[in-house]
Amino acid sequence: MADDAAKKAKQAEIDRKRAEVRARMEEASKAKKAKKGFMTPERKKKLRLLLRKKAAEELKKEQERKSAERRRVIEQRCGQHKDWSNATEAECGKILKELWDRAFKLEGEKYDLEVIFRVKESEITELNAQVNDLRGKFIKPTLKKVSKYENKFAKLQKKAAEFNFRNQLKVVKKKEFTLEEEEKEKKPEWTKVGGDKGKEAES
Repeated sequence: MADDAAKKAKQAEIDRKRAEVRARMEEASKAKKAKKGFMTPERKKKLRLLLRKKAAEELKKEQERKSAERRRVIEQRCGQHKDWSNATEAECGKILKELWDRAFKLEGEKYDLEVIFRVKESEITELNAQVNDLRGKFIKPTLKKVSKYENKFAKLQKKAAEFNFRNQLKVVKKKEFTLEEEEKEKKPEWTKVGGDKGKEAES
């Protein structure tokens, strides 16, 4: 009986210690969860999906707004569509004249804007140059693009020309043989005269 009571007391002690350990472990796991905070991985994933969805919707709305603005500007600049099918020759001429006047006016405005743009651009470059001068910085000139292979080919050709010694030799024309041939071909003057007289005597 005493053994059974001792065993029961021992078992109760073991169970109590196990319960304490379990309680400690549960508290530690709760503390870890509390440290992680509100944003769990699942919630982060959901939040990312929602943000992507919202960004896609905003992008779509922006594209629709831009396309509507573009259509409005085109309609404003081009005017209403003209009905050519039932128009008479006089009406067609009138419409064509209106369109030509409009195009002429727009071309003039375009030219004026281009001139203004060029003037502003030159002013900006001058101001930038002045600012750089005051700072002590100088604008690097735009360099011409040169192929790196052209220089290599030129060097190779130069080397090849240096190795060819015949190109470096001077061309000398010797007149030793040419003089003799010319002398042989030339006849003295008295032979020509005598030959002419002989021909005259024969005749």
